[in-house]
Amino acid sequence: MTERYTVISADCHAGADLLDYRPYLASRHHEAFDAWAATYVNPWEDLAAPEAERNWDSDRRLAELEGDGIVAEVVFPNTVPPFFPSGSLVAPAPTREEFVLRWAGLRAHNRWLADFCAQAPGRRAGVAQILLNDVDEAVQEVRWAKEAGLTGGVLLPGVPPGAGLPELHSRVYDPLWAVCDELAVPVNHHAGSASPPLGDEPAARAVFMVETTWFSHRALWHLAFGGAFQRHPGLRLVLTEQGSAWIPGVLDMLEYYHGRLVAAVAPGTAKAATAEAKFGAGLAGSMGKGPKAVWRDHCFVGASFMRRHEALLRDRIGLDKVMWGSDYPHDEGTCPYSREALRTAYAGLPQKEIASMVGGNAARVYGFDLALLDPIAARVGPTAAELAEPLPAPPPDATSPVFAAGGGARVW
Repeated sequence: MTERYTVISADCHAGADLLDYRPYLASRHHEAFDAWAATYVNPWEDLAAPEAERNWDSDRRLAELEGDGIVAEVVFPNTVPPFFPSGSLVAPAPTREEFVLRWAGLRAHNRWLADFCAQAPGRRAGVAQILLNDVDEAVQEVRWAKEAGLTGGVLLPGVPPGAGLPELHSRVYDPLWAVCDELAVPVNHHAGSASPPLGDEPAARAVFMVETTWFSHRALWHLAFGGAFQRHPGLRLVLTEQGSAWIPGVLDMLEYYHGRLVAAVAPGTAKAATAEAKFGAGLAGSMGKGPKAVWRDHCFVGASFMRRHEALLRDRIGLDKVMWGSDYPHDEGTCPYSREALRTAYAGLPQKEIASMVGGNAARVYGFDLALLDPIAARVGPTAAELAEPLPAPPPDATSPVFAAGGGARVW
């Protein structure tokens, strides 16, 4: 029998059609929902008909993913939930009234998502959404999501500068980390969720593109230096659609600062061993271990549309940390050329290593049952022989940056 890879996309997106959220809202919110929906303006091109149906049409979605060689997916949000002015990833609630309504909207999305995942048992790991304005509410929603079978974990909202919320390193979030540790719920932090508002002029859009992944990376050093992993040893953090080539260099940088901050007093003197040590009082005890050890023991990367230069860094990133994603159904995603994208990234690498990055690691992190998925992959997955061959040329109409000329020079 031909060997085929079991491909699990660690980065896909879905959501309900606008009015289909209404039944998932408590009746007391229906009047407000009707008023909001009547003035709603779609902010995203990929939510326009007819392609928008890929977000909620279960049969179409399964067919397109299988046609792309993918048998299962981690499902992040995509459509705008009730009462939000834009994507919920980037819209904190500034007032109490808006907070109440937006929490209702996110709960509606989460309940819709549980039903959507149930339409394809074992093949969708839905990621529940929360807000951070009320940590107790967030904890309750994590418990509900676990009981409802949303195996993708929880989506950690960004806390951009000026958000009016405590920074992610704050211990105010400890109850959230504790419940995720207790229930083995992965904490996901997706790109685009933590940038401050910059405006809409051309320069602002360019600055956003340069900075957005950096702001997303901040969750790593906030939680690491904040000691969250020390206090909650089962906590797992997944950084998704932020690239992966940055990881070795950032870990080196974090390790450097950690070493300088926790340096002991110079032998035979009362003087600090480094200039930075005066800022690091108490850090060694609260962290418990250095940044590289934190990464090794607690962190993973959803390396969406992975590029060749990233794959060549897999040992420095951690082979067991890398999870490939197609970013379906976004324009920058690899569909319908995921096989070609996989060849671009992985051709010539050992089969066992490819198998880990394209599916095995995601199965372990999100609890997919490979005994269920392998028979499907035996029918639709890319073959080992296919992925062993370098791609001679990218598809002419491919839009994913994985196929971009000179993409190997990118560092993020």
